[in-house]
Amino acid sequence: MTSIDSPDVLITTAFLEPGDEVDRMLRAEGLTTRHEPELAQVAPEERARMLSGVRAIIAGTRALGEDEFALAPELRIVVRTGVGYDSVDVAAATARRIPVCVTAGANRQAVAEHVFALALACARRIPENIGNLAAGTWQQLTGRELRGATLGILGLGSIGKAVATIATGFGMDIVAYDPYFDAEFAAAHGIRRLELDDLLREADFVTLHLFLDESTRNLIDAERLAEMKADAVLINTARGGIIDEDALVDAVREGRLGAAALDVFADEPLDPASPLLHIPGILATTHVAGATREARGESGRMAARNVIAALGGADPTFVVNPGYDAVPA
Repeated sequence: MTSIDSPDVLITTAFLEPGDEVDRMLRAEGLTTRHEPELAQVAPEERARMLSGVRAIIAGTRALGEDEFALAPELRIVVRTGVGYDSVDVAAATARRIPVCVTAGANRQAVAEHVFALALACARRIPENIGNLAAGTWQQLTGRELRGATLGILGLGSIGKAVATIATGFGMDIVAYDPYFDAEFAAAHGIRRLELDDLLREADFVTLHLFLDESTRNLIDAERLAEMKADAVLINTARGGIIDEDALVDAVREGRLGAAALDVFADEPLDPASPLLHIPGILATTHVAGATREARGESGRMAARNVIAALGGADPTFVVNPGYDAVPA
């Protein structure tokens, strides 16, 4: 890659590439770009030169914090290509009057569909069936139907609502928990509101759609896993840290939980030796719930439009730290 000492826009999102649509959008506005999905691996001297004049960062899932901000005095906006922003040190950005934005809604349908890919894989025991067949064992395993089962949604936000809409097509009974519950949407879609512990006790399938912060870290711990039905399925396409992974392994291994399907993990990439990959009853995918052509395309375009607008003097959109501009200079 040709070195650019100080591009206008630094892009660390792995699925965005030089010359793609997003790159062309930015360059059409006269902006210079550089793609560094593994920013931490750039030599310190080059990293310092590169960040010194950067005015915008389109960020992926790798950590981005005070070290980077300190090297980028011209930085005016950070946009995360996704809805989760726990990889960005928002407090450090706010202290430097930098807005942190997300691409809200871009991957909503993709993630919702992946929830049901995982739910059906567990319900119909598809990975086990494929493994048996490949091993030469013809075994017609008994699965279960989604129709009539109770789906518990933790987090009835944009993605949770998309999940609920799909679930109605399967004929599922839907219950939900959200501190900011949308009663109007729930009433229109026949969703019952439950407190968290009541939902865990009642649901046959539980799907997580919460942000990761200190209030949700290890929210699903050993005690809450014990509240779930012994044949329940736990699905996580939100953030890995919401579940106590050691407690989950124990619950599935000991038969106290029917199955778990995880697309996200506390530490990524997941260690190949992790028991999450070697315990029957746990299905794992590589943080791909939002990885569709459609979702990634829209996420990239949203990020580029936000950067172009902000660098042109307009107010950024989908800001997660709205008080950033009130911090004393």
